[in-house]
Amino acid sequence: MATLAFDPPPPTAAPPCQGGLNRRRFACSSPARRKSRNEAKSGSISTKGSGITMNARAEAAVIGDDLAVASSAEVNYDAIVIGSGIGGLVAATQLAVKGAKVLVLEKYVIPGGSSGYYERDGYTFDVGSSVMFGFSDKGNLNLITQALAAVGYRMETIPDPTTVHFHLPSNISIRVHRDYDNFISELVRRFPHEEKGILSFYGDCWKIFNALNSLELKSLEEPIYLFGQFFKKPVECLTLAYYLPQNAGHIARKYIRDPELLSFIDAECFIVSTVNALKTPMINASMVLCDRHFGGINYPVGGVGGIARALASGLIDKGSNILYKANVTKIILQDGKAVGVRISDGREFFAKTVISNATRWDTFEKLLKMKQLPKEEENFQRVYEKSPSFLSIHLGVKADVLPPGTDCHHFILEDDWARLEKPYGSIFLSIPTVLDPSLAPEGRHILHVFTTASIDDWKDLSPKEYEEKKRSISDQIIARLEQKLFPGLKSSIVFEEVGSPRTHQRYLARDGGTYGPMPRQIPMGLLGMPFNTTEIEGLYCVGDSCFPGQGVIAVAFSGIMCAHRVAADVGLEKKSQAMDSALLGLLSWFRSLA
Repeated sequence: MATLAFDPPPPTAAPPCQGGLNRRRFACSSPARRKSRNEAKSGSISTKGSGITMNARAEAAVIGDDLAVASSAEVNYDAIVIGSGIGGLVAATQLAVKGAKVLVLEKYVIPGGSSGYYERDGYTFDVGSSVMFGFSDKGNLNLITQALAAVGYRMETIPDPTTVHFHLPSNISIRVHRDYDNFISELVRRFPHEEKGILSFYGDCWKIFNALNSLELKSLEEPIYLFGQFFKKPVECLTLAYYLPQNAGHIARKYIRDPELLSFIDAECFIVSTVNALKTPMINASMVLCDRHFGGINYPVGGVGGIARALASGLIDKGSNILYKANVTKIILQDGKAVGVRISDGREFFAKTVISNATRWDTFEKLLKMKQLPKEEENFQRVYEKSPSFLSIHLGVKADVLPPGTDCHHFILEDDWARLEKPYGSIFLSIPTVLDPSLAPEGRHILHVFTTASIDDWKDLSPKEYEEKKRSISDQIIARLEQKLFPGLKSSIVFEEVGSPRTHQRYLARDGGTYGPMPRQIPMGLLGMPFNTTEIEGLYCVGDSCFPGQGVIAVAFSGIMCAHRVAADVGLEKKSQAMDSALLGLLSWFRSLA
């Protein structure tokens, strides 16, 4: 019987696992894996089981043990970060490296948010996607590598030769090879009459990517940095300015006429943003569509959860703190300025600034409890709505059900392009054990299946109805995978857990289980996306509801930008008050045009 992934126990207890929690290595593991983790070198994450060697205080912090964290006026924090998702952790660690005193407050018992993990019966499951950008060793968009290196950590990774294998209507089967020329050749073989259009569209993507990749990425809200970059790289900055208000679908239609090829580009963008190409900003699309070939997709050995564990450890190493089981219920304002937070047990923590890794909806409506939103937030909510959540199915299967040479990542839309954005219409599939077999018991594979779903479809169900609905939809999805990819899949399943949008809402503190904003109508590129500052003095936002949007590489970028802006505001970076006011006013005006 399918059960709700992560349901019991509640977030006040450590996640269960068979055989007990290996407290010093954060995870349930076999003796062999525990041994290999102990072989990890200091300051790194080993390929052998994702062990992290650190001091005892950092170890306790990363596995959720309580630390003696001072509250009230006992510590003068420079910043309090609400939530330990990747955006929040990158912002926190970047500030800590600059010498700031930072406190991260996390509702759950481990870090990571939607880039977290959980363990059951010898399997290590990624909570979110395992398509990992930002892990290369070159360029400026390897933001995860940079964020880890800033706090003295690195992760060993496994290169993925195929970003995704598309299985689409009209029997379209296209592999996005790591090698760009191989990918383009495969696409042109399928659409030979559109060769010029294909080269032109992806050529524009490379123009944007190369411009981004040539710049030192910091806050676009900090004028000293921004003008400095413009004088150093005027052509690249003007290129980005040109594409800023444009969407991928409009650019594609300049060059391409074939409706199926345009639908394929819709599918490419849907993976990036959960909307079609006409609603996907061209800059966002270009970051992903090119970095998969430039830096490549590289899976972290031991699972995606290792990213957050390493960042949390690095935060402690730099003298800052992270506190788990700390559910923030209120952002404290004083004379209109954010000065601290209150958590559910009544404790209060104060700082010069507050950074919210919650969505902007949760930040303003739940934590600030504002009846009248600031004008900029009204504009944001006018342009964007909450994106749908996901139904997630985590499977442990017998290894022999997968044919030799099976790719790690798949996207399935069998017979009707109109179902692309419909709930349960298209299927994402990750098989991380194709790259890292240590995530599952010997002779087993992990299948992480997810499809878009709305919280509205899961409301007002009795416990029995809820379980029956999960089981029914899970069976339907598995039957589709069995028919399209893996005959005999159902009989090969030895472990199954299902999580609904209610799961994402409960454990990741996301209203409706949403994963970032979705434009209500065709937007003006990224002009409607808010940056990190807010109209509340001392309050900043970070994560997928800020520029540049969803995805691990995007929220890492958001974290880096936020840290730079906050560092300037607390006196750790250069700042010009007059230039600040002028630039922030100009950016606000641009967003009002969206």
